[in-house]
Amino acid sequence: MNSPSQRRRGIVTGAGSGIGKAVVLRMLSEGVEALAVDIDAGKLSQLENAGCETLVADITDPKVRVRLAEWADGANFLVNSAGVIMIKPIFDVTVDDWRRLQTINAEATFFLCQQIGPRLRPGGAIVNLSSSSAKFATTVEVAAYAASKTTILSITRSFAYALASRPVRVNAILPGIVDTPMQEEVLERVAPMRGLTPQELHHARTRLVPLGRGSSPEECAGLIWFLLSDEAAYMTGQAINFTGGLVTW
Repeated sequence: MNSPSQRRRGIVTGAGSGIGKAVVLRMLSEGVEALAVDIDAGKLSQLENAGCETLVADITDPKVRVRLAEWADGANFLVNSAGVIMIKPIFDVTVDDWRRLQTINAEATFFLCQQIGPRLRPGGAIVNLSSSSAKFATTVEVAAYAASKTTILSITRSFAYALASRPVRVNAILPGIVDTPMQEEVLERVAPMRGLTPQELHHARTRLVPLGRGSSPEECAGLIWFLLSDEAAYMTGQAINFTGGLVTW
């Protein structure tokens, strides 16, 4: 059994639902002491019941990021899963819309990598969540969101270089269609813009996936855990597609 000084610890943002929640549960199953961070207190109750430390906080607040960096001193892992989506016709996107998405999705990721990365133990790892929309741009109703997720790819590469000497590895995953509340929102909001029902849009999108289905949050968590683990000790600066073959470049 690990002593307190050897116990593995990790932070997951956006931990209240979807992929972030699945990552926290996977960490707990692997014996990692996880701090689950989310802005919605109600979404964290199940993780508290699972024995996880939780923090209700807004990661766009610089003071919150300082607090997380202090907790992370000597920790092993950071998973930047927090993010929001905005569904709007591309020609209706405003400057305020753009700034909000960049602040939550990209700015917070950048500064959490900056402040937490140097505090992680040597051999630690960071995984940032991008999206297949960073490469596959056909859903133009989420263009501003896609741009923020493309920014995360650059952030990942830059910090992979900056932290390599520690060494702390930094990678990203690009999920495609995943069964999460965010995916349900996309279907409900985009479908009427295209004159379709949510079910029709779901089938149309799934037909584009060579494997013929979406993924579960738990499958994404499995890939993230691999990237955090010593099994991926020679991987850094990578952007891993997790799309069932939808994106192959």
